[in-house]
Amino acid sequence: MQEQAQDDLITRAQAWLAEDPDPETAAELAALVEAGDTAELADRFSGTLQFGTAGLRGELGAGPMRMNRAVVIRAAAGLAAYLKAQGHDGGLVVVGYDARYKSADFARDTAAVMTGAGLRAAVLPRPLPTPVLAYAIRHLGAVAGVEVTASHNPPRDNGYKVYLGDGSQIVSPADAQIAAEIERIDTLASVPRPAQGWQDLGDEVLEAYLARTDAVLTPGSPRGVRTVYTAMHGVGKDVVMAAFARHGFPTPELVAEQAEPDPAFPTVAFPNPEEPGAMDLSFAKAAEVNPDIVIANDPDADRCAVAVPDASSQSGWRMLRGDEVGALLAAHLVHKGARGTFAESIVSSSLLGRIAEAAGLPYEETLTGFKWISRVEGLRYGYEEALGYCVDPEGVRDKDGVTAALLVAELASVLKEQGRTLTDLLDDLAMAHGLHATDQLSVRVSDLSVIASAMAALRAEPPVSLAGLRVVSAEDLNQGTETLPPTDGLRYYLDGDYKARVIVRPSGTEPKLKCYLEVVVPVAEASDLAAARTRGQEILDAIKKDLSAAAGI
Repeated sequence: MQEQAQDDLITRAQAWLAEDPDPETAAELAALVEAGDTAELADRFSGTLQFGTAGLRGELGAGPMRMNRAVVIRAAAGLAAYLKAQGHDGGLVVVGYDARYKSADFARDTAAVMTGAGLRAAVLPRPLPTPVLAYAIRHLGAVAGVEVTASHNPPRDNGYKVYLGDGSQIVSPADAQIAAEIERIDTLASVPRPAQGWQDLGDEVLEAYLARTDAVLTPGSPRGVRTVYTAMHGVGKDVVMAAFARHGFPTPELVAEQAEPDPAFPTVAFPNPEEPGAMDLSFAKAAEVNPDIVIANDPDADRCAVAVPDASSQSGWRMLRGDEVGALLAAHLVHKGARGTFAESIVSSSLLGRIAEAAGLPYEETLTGFKWISRVEGLRYGYEEALGYCVDPEGVRDKDGVTAALLVAELASVLKEQGRTLTDLLDDLAMAHGLHATDQLSVRVSDLSVIASAMAALRAEPPVSLAGLRVVSAEDLNQGTETLPPTDGLRYYLDGDYKARVIVRPSGTEPKLKCYLEVVVPVAEASDLAAARTRGQEILDAIKKDLSAAAGI
């Protein structure tokens, strides 16, 4: 029986190999077949990389469980079939890509498939930030867009993100319908892929995107902030530098070692500003040039990280949490007279709701991801704690690390002119609304069953208290709520001297279990702020410990 299974595995691998269009992955697979490495082959042929609301994302390599040209061609063919079934035959599909391994190949394959299917395709001229692609969809009147990127994943990963004509990422049921069309693809030979016929765009779309950034800033506002900037080996540098120059900000000081695109990401373990050590070179540069703030993008520049001077830190700098930046930008937009709905995902700080309420603005919570935030009716501003900010939804209906960086720079410039800092404004918000302390317990796993076991344990026996605070509400978000559709997550509200909230969910893009924690500490006097921050962190640490024990992680 085992021998038969191994023979079947080799047969499937050989069938895949026979139509693999990429000499590199074909050679890789041929070597595995030749070596009889059935363990590795079984891993690569244990199923197919699943297309969902995040599109596709996975490790590069040969076989249906890896990201490669054969998988991408099938995905593109499924997307094309879906678009035609929706009445978009002949419609335009815009394709963008980052600087990761194989990204340009995947973009060209997508353009070829769209062209062969009777759609029109246009490819951005070079590796550019994801928000440029999101902007281009609506700017060009496209019926869909594809961005080839794995964002801040490890170097050996790549991905395939799909947007529809409204400029937002796909959500259900479109994801399932596209996945069904992908399943119907028999062989790659059945997918027409002409060698030409699509449009290679020039810089006109990028120039239009940069012109659109004018809408983000107030004419005549201060522009004096001095910045250190890192692109984290990604594609953000040229666009950010052009945007800062366009709007009259001092030229950012670059972290030279990370300024140019490099798919190997040689200076970081994970190319994510949130990961330990990722900002070390930025802080070293800041020690040299003494800027007002440090700004970082992730590799596809749809996220924006901010750091501020902190004398108590060993580096002299402190990374602001995404929730802190989210609140700062909200306060700035309120001050600028913004109207419309403020929105965030359920895992982000409740402080945004309090800022919106005080300003008399509508506020909404959504499921995790900008695919949901961007669909909020009347959206004016949306953010997510994972460093994602949508500050110009009429221009880019997605998170945008470039326009977010501009708005941060404007705010820091306004405060600098007043002799104040971003930290001072955070203190103001804590005084006005209470100190909203947030943290995250994130567990990366090599075995996904660990995540399933942890979620099952919490569902079977929900905690009755965490950090000495009574759990007064335990929601299984799989059931949905009055305002949210079902999702795989758990939400706990805690009561006692301090209000607290915990949300537990599997990551949608990485092999991680994520737990999002918040505690609100009242602040009566400015002199109480330091003690409130200390107390808030103590409670968060205790929640982490108790939650780890309850989940068995």
